[in-house]
Amino acid sequence: MEKISLRQVIVCEGKYDAIRLSSLFDTLILPTHGFQVYSNIELRTWLKKLAEQRGLVIVTDSDSAGFQIRAYLKSFIPDERLQHVYIPDVLGKEPRKVKPASEGKLGVEGIQTKALLDAFERTGLLKNQAPLSVPLSRLVLYRDGFSGTSGAKARYQQLLKALGLPGRLSVNHFCACVSQEEYDKAKERLCV
Repeated sequence: MEKISLRQVIVCEGKYDAIRLSSLFDTLILPTHGFQVYSNIELRTWLKKLAEQRGLVIVTDSDSAGFQIRAYLKSFIPDERLQHVYIPDVLGKEPRKVKPASEGKLGVEGIQTKALLDAFERTGLLKNQAPLSVPLSRLVLYRDGFSGTSGAKARYQQLLKALGLPGRLSVNHFCACVSQEEYDKAKERLCV
């Protein structure tokens, strides 16, 4: 498979994620080395500069650590310079590890190539397009019973699973990365 060229810099959690991503993408890929990004002033400065020059694509595991790192990066990188790629929750164990991760989910390094590319596709990055210009409204999720109503949490989790998105994805991030068409198709599958 030919590597996919991206202008943006990909930011991931660890070196094995970076190795995996470098087999698919031709761009600068920087690992945060997990929570080391919190104390590494040089890395944070570099990420700010790269975000300004080229933009960043954040792809982390779909576990709590991945979402913490993503939130931390968001705290010092402007939203307009970030694109978020969310991998789905897939239970399993990476081949190089003795036992599964604490939450039992595959990370970026272990997820199937198709699922990883689908996650990038959802952002519009593989088509050299900007992310969705008209985001899905939170009101639509409320109206359809996926947010703010009795039993909404369970229905929302089913919706995330139907779309191959991580279970920890907030409603705000969901609305920013899912098109109305994708939402309508998933909702239809759930109602049938």
